[in-house]
Amino acid sequence: MAEKKGVCLIVGVGDGLGSALARAFAAEGHVVCMTRRARHLEDLQALAADIGKAGGAAHAYGVDARSEEEMVGLFAAIERDVGALEVVVFNIGANVRFGIRETTTRVFTKVWEMACFAGFIAGREAAKAMVPRGRGTILFTGATASVRGRDGFAAFAAAKHGLRAVAQSMARELGPQGIHVAHVVIDGAVDGVFIRGNRDNVDALAARDEILKPEDIAQSYVALARQPRSAWTHELDLRPWTETW
Repeated sequence: MAEKKGVCLIVGVGDGLGSALARAFAAEGHVVCMTRRARHLEDLQALAADIGKAGGAAHAYGVDARSEEEMVGLFAAIERDVGALEVVVFNIGANVRFGIRETTTRVFTKVWEMACFAGFIAGREAAKAMVPRGRGTILFTGATASVRGRDGFAAFAAAKHGLRAVAQSMARELGPQGIHVAHVVIDGAVDGVFIRGNRDNVDALAARDEILKPEDIAQSYVALARQPRSAWTHELDLRPWTETW
């Protein structure tokens, strides 16, 4: 394992990219704190145990990232009980597809709450912790929908466009105060449980590097967190070499 560093909080740790991010930052020497909805807490605890067996340190929290009360409490608990937050990653997706005539106000609002509003709360609380220390990195996971609205993705695109705007505003405000804010556009399908449940050729795509691999994506996040302030990246786009764009 690498030398010990500060705490890395990852908001939204599922079976794919979130887990890969947790393992990558733990391998980098960070104490990793991971969140997911409370009903998935056992899965997170199992991941934390695996990270511990590999020589890292991780903590699991069952949190609804849309709840201001729960998120404020989470940040306070981590700063008090674990250590100073050096990296915060917002990694909630909420990718759903509905035709505009089938998109209910409940669907639209829920997707916005998950993919945009929750990101605002995480970013705000991260800034409150980091600005007084004059250092830290805040990373937001975006998608193709962050920059282009496809048919059937009005709710998702609106939310991801909004999250990108939050990230841009935060970067301009917080950069001069020593806080690195970056937005990562994941442009393409990511290998994982969801994709494997909907496509039958994932193994072949992965063998040819034609699908985004969570472990490879995670290395780019780690690289962003390592960047010196003389050469910060704000927006990074990642896609397989064969992806049309």
